[in-house]
Amino acid sequence: MAKQIMTFNNLKNSFVSAAAFLVLAGTAVPVSAAPVKNIVLVHGAFVDGSGWKPVYDILVKDGYSVTVVQEPLTSLEEDVAATKRILDRQTGACILVGHSYGGAVITEAGNDSHVAGLVYIAALAPDEGETVATYGKKFPNSAKPLVKTSDGFVFLDPANFPADFAADLPREQAEFMAHSQMLTAVKVFTTPITNPAWKLKPSWYLVATADKTINPDLERMYAERAHSHKVRRREPATPSTSRTPRKWRLSSRRLPINPVSPTLTSLDRSE
Repeated sequence: MAKQIMTFNNLKNSFVSAAAFLVLAGTAVPVSAAPVKNIVLVHGAFVDGSGWKPVYDILVKDGYSVTVVQEPLTSLEEDVAATKRILDRQTGACILVGHSYGGAVITEAGNDSHVAGLVYIAALAPDEGETVATYGKKFPNSAKPLVKTSDGFVFLDPANFPADFAADLPREQAEFMAHSQMLTAVKVFTTPITNPAWKLKPSWYLVATADKTINPDLERMYAERAHSHKVRRREPATPSTSRTPRKWRLSSRRLPINPVSPTLTSLDRSE
């Protein structure tokens, strides 16, 4: 099955476009197969699953069964185990979605038999033997340095969090997220991937061209290497929680796909 890539250009359309992107992935299955109706969402570092709520609400409204993983961010192995625990509960095939560091999690967990496809939302997609940090020097990000605790965890300085991680959110919401971070174990960034699912499963990739925590050029490299369907958008690091778009009128009910016989038609875009 061919894989697909998207690029987004407006700063305020993140979660609706992300939700629509997921629906596109869920319906773009072979004509002989039924459309996938289960979606599993995996959050990234420093946040918890509540950041997916805008996407969750849109997808549920459109009839999808959506489950959000709450991984502990204590090790890649434990985060993968938390994800597989949710995959085991799925009653049929699902689309597995990862944001940021969550991309590394779905790369390792995505070989599960329940997973029909992978969606990377401004996410990491390492190859076998690579870690989250492998390309840090070749593709440096533009965020301020992380703060490290004495027991091996890291977090974003709350003073830098709004600009580096939540630039498109209202200041009050960004401040709350800054002060309710999930500290993340350093070892999640240095544990190598053993069996990358994107080599076997179809994948879709949303590149956030305004991302400060992951270099957009690294996102493009991941997408191209995996032969993902790609969409680019001028988004900050948290497209799953950003504001409702004002210009891109793309919603999950206006996708260029026929859910019965999934063939691409024209994309309705008003700017």
